[in-house]
Amino acid sequence: MRDQPRIAVIYYSATGHVHRLAEAFGQGATDAGAEVRLRRVPELAGDAAIDANPAWRAHLEGTADVEVAGLDDLVWADGLAFGTPTRFGNVSSQLKQFLDTTSGLWLAGELANKPATGFTASMDPHGGQESTLLALYHTMFHWGSVIVPPGWVDYEIAHAAGGNPYGISQVEAESADPGYVKAVLEAARRHGHRLVDVARALAPLRAA
Repeated sequence: MRDQPRIAVIYYSATGHVHRLAEAFGQGATDAGAEVRLRRVPELAGDAAIDANPAWRAHLEGTADVEVAGLDDLVWADGLAFGTPTRFGNVSSQLKQFLDTTSGLWLAGELANKPATGFTASMDPHGGQESTLLALYHTMFHWGSVIVPPGWVDYEIAHAAGGNPYGISQVEAESADPGYVKAVLEAARRHGHRLVDVARALAPLRAA
Protein backbone atom coordinates (compact mmCIF):
# COMPACT_ATOMS: atom_id res chain seq x y z
CA MET A 1 0.00 0.00 0.00
CA ARG A 2 1.13 3.55 -0.66
CA ASP A 3 2.75 5.54 2.17
CA GLN A 4 -0.42 7.61 2.67
CA PRO A 5 -3.48 5.36 3.16
CA ARG A 6 -6.74 6.39 1.55
CA ILE A 7 -9.97 6.39 3.55
CA ALA A 8 -13.44 6.96 2.10
CA VAL A 9 -16.12 8.13 4.55
CA ILE A 10 -19.47 7.63 2.83
CA TYR A 11 -22.72 8.51 4.57
CA TYR A 12 -26.33 9.57 4.46
CA SER A 13 -27.61 12.18 6.91
CA ALA A 14 -31.03 13.81 7.02
CA THR A 15 -30.66 16.47 9.70
CA GLY A 16 -26.93 16.52 10.40
CA HIS A 17 -26.12 14.10 13.23
CA VAL A 18 -24.57 11.46 10.99
CA HIS A 19 -22.85 14.18 8.96
CA ARG A 20 -21.04 15.41 12.08
CA LEU A 21 -19.96 11.86 12.89
CA ALA A 22 -18.67 11.50 9.33
CA GLU A 23 -16.63 14.67 9.69
CA ALA A 24 -15.15 13.41 12.97
CA PHE A 25 -14.26 10.08 11.36
CA GLY A 26 -12.55 11.94 8.55
CA GLN A 27 -10.64 14.14 10.98
CA GLY A 28 -9.38 11.13 12.90
CA ALA A 29 -8.23 9.45 9.71
CA THR A 30 -6.53 12.65 8.55
CA ASP A 31 -4.74 12.98 11.90
CA ALA A 32 -3.46 9.42 11.40
CA GLY A 33 -1.85 10.43 8.12
CA ALA A 34 -4.52 9.31 5.66
CA GLU A 35 -5.90 11.00 2.59
CA VAL A 36 -9.66 11.24 3.13
CA ARG A 37 -12.66 11.55 0.86
CA LEU A 38 -15.87 12.66 2.59
CA ARG A 39 -18.81 11.69 0.40
CA ARG A 40 -22.60 11.81 0.78
CA VAL A 41 -25.03 9.57 -1.06
CA PRO A 42 -27.90 11.16 -3.01
CA GLU A 43 -31.15 12.13 -1.31
CA LEU A 44 -34.11 10.03 -2.45
CA ALA A 45 -36.96 11.61 -0.46
CA GLY A 46 -39.38 13.96 -2.17
CA ASP A 47 -39.67 17.67 -1.45
CA ALA A 48 -42.91 17.23 0.52
CA ALA A 49 -41.22 14.97 3.07
CA ILE A 50 -38.11 17.12 3.29
CA ASP A 51 -39.98 20.40 3.65
CA ALA A 52 -42.11 18.95 6.45
CA ASN A 53 -38.96 19.04 8.59
CA PRO A 54 -37.12 22.40 8.40
CA ALA A 55 -33.94 20.84 9.84
CA TRP A 56 -33.93 18.30 7.02
CA ARG A 57 -34.24 20.98 4.35
CA ALA A 58 -31.62 23.16 6.02
CA HIS A 59 -29.13 20.31 6.24
CA LEU A 60 -29.69 19.23 2.65
CA GLU A 61 -29.05 22.74 1.36
CA GLY A 62 -26.18 23.34 3.79
CA THR A 63 -24.23 20.29 2.61
CA ALA A 64 -24.77 20.71 -1.12
CA ASP A 65 -21.03 21.28 -1.54
CA VAL A 66 -20.16 17.80 -0.20
CA GLU A 67 -19.35 15.61 -3.20
CA VAL A 68 -21.69 12.74 -4.04
CA ALA A 69 -20.28 9.25 -3.58
CA GLY A 70 -19.42 7.11 -6.57
CA LEU A 71 -18.15 3.57 -7.04
CA ASP A 72 -14.74 5.00 -7.89
CA ASP A 73 -14.47 6.15 -4.26
CA LEU A 74 -14.72 2.53 -3.11
CA VAL A 75 -12.02 1.41 -5.53
CA TRP A 76 -9.80 4.37 -4.58
CA ALA A 77 -9.96 3.71 -0.84
CA ASP A 78 -7.81 1.44 1.31
CA GLY A 79 -10.38 1.65 4.13
CA LEU A 80 -14.09 2.39 4.25
CA ALA A 81 -16.41 3.98 6.82
CA PHE A 82 -20.16 4.07 6.21
CA GLY A 83 -22.70 6.16 8.12
CA THR A 84 -26.47 5.95 8.23
CA PRO A 85 -29.28 6.98 10.55
CA THR A 86 -31.46 4.15 11.82
CA ARG A 87 -34.57 3.48 9.79
CA PHE A 88 -36.80 1.12 11.75
CA GLY A 89 -33.66 -0.65 12.93
CA ASN A 90 -32.24 -0.83 9.43
CA VAL A 91 -29.99 1.00 6.98
CA SER A 92 -31.49 4.10 5.35
CA SER A 93 -32.80 3.55 1.82
CA GLN A 94 -30.46 6.26 0.57
CA LEU A 95 -27.29 4.46 1.65
CA LYS A 96 -28.72 1.03 0.83
CA GLN A 97 -29.40 2.06 -2.75
CA PHE A 98 -25.77 3.09 -3.14
CA LEU A 99 -24.55 -0.21 -1.64
CA ASP A 100 -26.84 -2.11 -3.99
CA THR A 101 -24.91 -0.73 -6.99
CA THR A 102 -21.65 -2.44 -5.95
CA SER A 103 -22.26 -5.86 -7.52
CA GLY A 104 -19.66 -5.28 -10.23
CA LEU A 105 -16.99 -4.37 -7.70
CA TRP A 106 -17.92 -7.35 -5.55
CA LEU A 107 -17.70 -9.69 -8.54
CA ALA A 108 -14.29 -8.31 -9.45
CA GLY A 109 -13.00 -8.72 -5.88
CA GLU A 110 -12.28 -5.01 -5.62
CA LEU A 111 -13.58 -4.76 -2.04
CA ALA A 112 -12.12 -7.97 -0.62
CA ASN A 113 -9.79 -7.58 2.37
CA LYS A 114 -10.53 -3.86 2.70
CA PRO A 115 -11.20 -2.80 6.30
CA ALA A 116 -14.69 -1.39 6.76
CA THR A 117 -16.68 0.01 9.66
CA GLY A 118 -19.99 1.73 10.32
CA PHE A 119 -21.57 4.50 12.37
CA THR A 120 -25.14 5.52 13.05
CA ALA A 121 -27.54 7.72 15.02
CA SER A 122 -31.06 7.30 16.37
CA MET A 123 -33.44 9.39 18.45
CA ASP A 124 -33.44 7.04 21.45
CA PRO A 125 -30.94 4.64 23.07
CA HIS A 126 -32.96 1.62 21.94
CA GLY A 127 -33.86 3.07 18.54
CA GLY A 128 -32.22 0.29 16.57
CA GLN A 129 -28.57 1.31 16.54
CA GLU A 130 -27.09 -2.16 16.94
CA SER A 131 -29.46 -3.82 14.45
CA THR A 132 -28.75 -1.05 11.94
CA LEU A 133 -25.00 -1.58 12.19
CA LEU A 134 -25.33 -5.35 11.92
CA ALA A 135 -27.57 -4.94 8.88
CA LEU A 136 -25.03 -2.58 7.33
CA TYR A 137 -22.26 -5.14 7.80
CA HIS A 138 -24.21 -7.79 5.87
CA THR A 139 -23.09 -6.09 2.65
CA MET A 140 -19.46 -6.00 3.79
CA PHE A 141 -19.61 -9.73 4.62
CA HIS A 142 -20.54 -10.42 1.01
CA TRP A 143 -17.78 -8.17 -0.25
CA GLY A 144 -15.21 -10.11 1.77
CA SER A 145 -14.21 -6.98 3.66
CA VAL A 146 -12.64 -7.05 7.12
CA ILE A 147 -15.09 -5.55 9.61
CA VAL A 148 -13.45 -3.20 12.12
CA PRO A 149 -15.77 -2.61 15.11
CA PRO A 150 -14.76 -0.21 17.86
CA GLY A 151 -15.27 -2.86 20.53
CA TRP A 152 -13.82 -1.61 23.81
CA VAL A 153 -10.40 -0.64 22.47
CA ASP A 154 -10.70 2.82 24.07
CA TYR A 155 -12.72 1.78 27.11
CA GLU A 156 -13.26 5.13 28.82
CA ILE A 157 -14.18 6.97 25.61
CA ALA A 158 -16.40 4.10 24.46
CA HIS A 159 -18.22 4.10 27.79
CA ALA A 160 -18.72 7.89 27.75
CA ALA A 161 -20.01 7.67 24.17
CA GLY A 162 -22.69 5.14 25.06
CA GLY A 163 -20.81 1.84 24.98
CA ASN A 164 -21.72 0.47 21.56
CA PRO A 165 -19.10 -2.13 20.52
CA TYR A 166 -20.67 -2.62 17.07
CA GLY A 167 -19.96 0.87 15.73
CA ILE A 168 -19.86 4.51 16.75
CA SER A 169 -23.37 5.73 17.46
CA GLN A 170 -25.13 8.82 18.76
CA VAL A 171 -28.41 9.17 20.61
CA GLU A 172 -30.01 12.32 19.27
CA ALA A 173 -32.19 12.80 22.35
CA GLU A 174 -28.98 13.35 24.34
CA SER A 175 -27.51 15.91 21.95
CA ALA A 176 -28.23 18.75 24.36
CA ASP A 177 -25.50 17.35 26.63
CA PRO A 178 -22.22 18.84 25.36
CA GLY A 179 -20.16 16.32 27.32
CA TYR A 180 -21.92 13.43 25.65
CA VAL A 181 -21.59 14.90 22.16
CA LYS A 182 -17.90 15.60 22.78
CA ALA A 183 -17.38 11.97 23.82
CA VAL A 184 -19.18 10.60 20.75
CA LEU A 185 -17.21 12.78 18.34
CA GLU A 186 -13.97 11.86 20.10
CA ALA A 187 -14.90 8.17 19.78
CA ALA A 188 -15.49 8.71 16.05
CA ARG A 189 -12.13 10.45 15.63
CA ARG A 190 -10.30 7.68 17.47
CA HIS A 191 -12.02 5.01 15.41
CA GLY A 192 -11.13 6.87 12.22
CA HIS A 193 -7.52 6.74 13.38
CA ARG A 194 -7.85 3.02 14.13
CA LEU A 195 -9.31 2.35 10.67
CA VAL A 196 -6.14 3.82 9.19
CA ASP A 197 -3.99 1.63 11.45
CA VAL A 198 -5.88 -1.48 10.32
CA ALA A 199 -5.63 -0.45 6.66
CA ARG A 200 -1.87 -0.22 7.06
CA ALA A 201 -1.74 -3.62 8.76
CA LEU A 202 -3.78 -5.26 6.01
CA ALA A 203 -1.76 -3.74 3.18
CA PRO A 204 0.43 -6.85 2.67
CA LEU A 205 -2.66 -9.10 2.52
CA ARG A 206 -4.29 -6.90 -0.10
CA ALA A 207 -1.10 -6.67 -2.12
CA ALA A 208 -0.62 -10.46 -2.20
